[in-house]
Amino acid sequence: MDSMSLLLELAASAVVYDLEQPRTPEMPMHPSHQPGYAYHLHRRHEDDYRPEEKGPRGGASGVIVCKEHAGTHIDALCHQSEHLTMHNGVRVGPRVQTSRGFLQHGVEEIPPLVAPGLLLDVPRLFGEDALEPGYAVTEADLRACCERQGVSIRAGEIVLVRTGNARFWGDPERYLKGPGMTAGGSRWVAEQRPLAVGADNMAWDVIGLYDEEIGSDLPGHLILLVRHGIYILENLDLEALAASGHSRFLFICAPLKLVGATGSPVRPLALVTDEEGKEETT
Repeated sequence: MDSMSLLLELAASAVVYDLEQPRTPEMPMHPSHQPGYAYHLHRRHEDDYRPEEKGPRGGASGVIVCKEHAGTHIDALCHQSEHLTMHNGVRVGPRVQTSRGFLQHGVEEIPPLVAPGLLLDVPRLFGEDALEPGYAVTEADLRACCERQGVSIRAGEIVLVRTGNARFWGDPERYLKGPGMTAGGSRWVAEQRPLAVGADNMAWDVIGLYDEEIGSDLPGHLILLVRHGIYILENLDLEALAASGHSRFLFICAPLKLVGATGSPVRPLALVTDEEGKEETT
């Protein structure tokens, strides 16, 4: 059976888990990414409704205003730099950074992500529904998750880490205080060479946690995006997928081709069969 037939067979038999959080003006938003999201109904059905001239049809359309890093999204490699140098030694400057965006490492360069996925459920490791606000997930935590679930991170796959923070999407203050990864945890994941990582929190890292060794906050952003070229997905909803008991799945996510942008809203999907990956978490 060829790869297309296999994909069609999987799509027909799989359960699809939607990993995107709903987008509203009230959703949690980091201060640096305000205004987060606004939708304005610009054209209403009544505006051009003239049945005597144009028949019975009416139409409506709106305007969306949002930051690239609002809601569920993916970070492009141009999103972060270290000493004004991006991934692969690309120096920040007018030849790369323009008023209309980046000429290298923009989000349009991210290919559609269709790859094996792995979910690491950290709260389950501790017998909890969610990690405490500000908890910093360590390398040891992630290794223990892999051991408990009977899995290992494979090169080229998508690694998603559940902290339970998605449960508080309706409480922005609590959500923004959520847990995240330590530099050591990010470094260990990066060493396994995944294509991308993601988590159910605002920034993958713990917001506001300063790393002494790297000398900055958000150390995972430097380790993953700048040093290793690994994309980061944030604000995922991993609750239903985790409740299904599946560790492995087919991950599908296509960033918008926003040329020169530092990120893109996304709607990631996890496809699983009844048998796939489930025995590894029981």
